[in-house]
Amino acid sequence: MPEETILIVTDGTDDIGVDGRRGWGDVRQRLTRVAEIPISVLEQNMNRLIQVVGRLFRQVDQQVGAQSNLALDEVTLQVEIGGKGEVKLFAGGEATGKGVITLKFKRPS
Repeated sequence: MPEETILIVTDGTDDIGVDGRRGWGDVRQRLTRVAEIPISVLEQNMNRLIQVVGRLFRQVDQQVGAQSNLALDEVTLQVEIGGKGEVKLFAGGEATGKGVITLKFKRPS
């Protein structure tokens, strides 16, 4: 049985000359690509990110809790999926025009 896949639409840049030849000066054209990624790759990468984020925020809890009565209650992260199934934290600015996923982690009441 073939492995399940998901299609990821990405954008990138290639050196394209004005007359269509590659490598001409610094002229760049934005290209749209569709990549077919095995779902297992995306799952592994998302799980790895979640594990790292969990470790980081457990450390924050320990530091903040040791110094005050404060506790981390909620974390919101934005991630972007790359053309090879990479899961990357989106940092800085607003995600206008970007295909990002917002993950919101909240402690149970």
